[in-house]
Amino acid sequence: MSFADRVSRIQSSITLELSAKAKALKKAGEPVINLSVGEPDFPTPANIQEAAIRAMQAGHTKYTASSGIPELRQAVAERVNSFWNTTYDGSNIVIGCGAKHTISNTVLATCQRGDEVIILAPYWVSYPEMIHLAHADAVVIPLKPENDFKLQPDELKKHITKKTRLIIFNSPSNPTGVAYESDDLEPLVPILADSGIWIASDEIYCRLIYDGRSHRSFAQFKELQERLVIIDGWSKAYAMTGWRIGFLAGPKNLASAVGKIQSHTTSHASSIAQYAALEAIQGPEVELMKMIVEFQTRRDIAHTLVNEIPHISCRLPEGAFYLFVDVRSCLNQHVGDRHISSSFDLCAFLLDEFKLAVVPGSAFGAEGFIRMSYAASRDEVREGIERLATGLSQLT
Repeated sequence: MSFADRVSRIQSSITLELSAKAKALKKAGEPVINLSVGEPDFPTPANIQEAAIRAMQAGHTKYTASSGIPELRQAVAERVNSFWNTTYDGSNIVIGCGAKHTISNTVLATCQRGDEVIILAPYWVSYPEMIHLAHADAVVIPLKPENDFKLQPDELKKHITKKTRLIIFNSPSNPTGVAYESDDLEPLVPILADSGIWIASDEIYCRLIYDGRSHRSFAQFKELQERLVIIDGWSKAYAMTGWRIGFLAGPKNLASAVGKIQSHTTSHASSIAQYAALEAIQGPEVELMKMIVEFQTRRDIAHTLVNEIPHISCRLPEGAFYLFVDVRSCLNQHVGDRHISSSFDLCAFLLDEFKLAVVPGSAFGAEGFIRMSYAASRDEVREGIERLATGLSQLT
């Protein structure tokens, strides 16, 4: 029996595959250090857990409106308005099953066969596959390390065509940790405004920014708001990855289109998770602030240790919880009879021989790099980087 052609157009998530392999090895008793997955190691804050329990006890375990419970949609609108001086209400908001689900629904609502979607490499692994599922074509702009992996106006202008329907933008970035400043965004605004294309701004890491910086967004530019979709969620900042809860904020016609798609696929996000998310927005953020401080400490440890290893380097990330490590000098080398020709080969070697799980840059459209997550304990981060150093020292 054959399958639909959309299945052959997409690849499995390499990050989830590597994480699953690392977890299986660990379960089998192997001393694995897993720095491959973007998942906080903190528990969901107690007040959020308690809100979910209260919701269940109150009987909030039934179907909800497809776009989310009204009180959560309104709370999200007020949060976004407070950040960006927008004038959203609940009808501008759709609550989905995580930011990933919401991005995918946005692509499905805006794109079809023959359309082009611009993505920026290094990109999050799921962007190309979401585009392929919509039968659209991904147009990749490779960002340059010497520009700090930030999009330049001339690069953007060159890649917009009559077929361009959407650009997916991510700041802070997974995998690079780059966080755009207003000065980085401003030169891009007139180009995007003139193009008339949709802008999907993936801001899932917007609360995880370090060194006293503030998150900046295309939402601060009023001339883009009619075509802008802000996508965010609770997974990363509130350690709620398994709750599968996210949202989009954007024009009412887009929100309505996404809500229509969602009503025939997942129906709606989990009712219980929605009430937990409401508490996350309206309740105290003491635990969130503690997590941010700890992530910054781990970042500083990891960045210092990695840059002490000969022949590799990484920039200091401003946000998220990843190091994007330049290992180009380590490729086309050998360990015994084993040839390391790619970042995937390098990651396979590190997992097989040193029980260290990291992700190849090829998964993000950036060969010659690896991504390491510091959403792990300080001891695991230190041990993981020590194993990396030992492994790389064996290359000849």
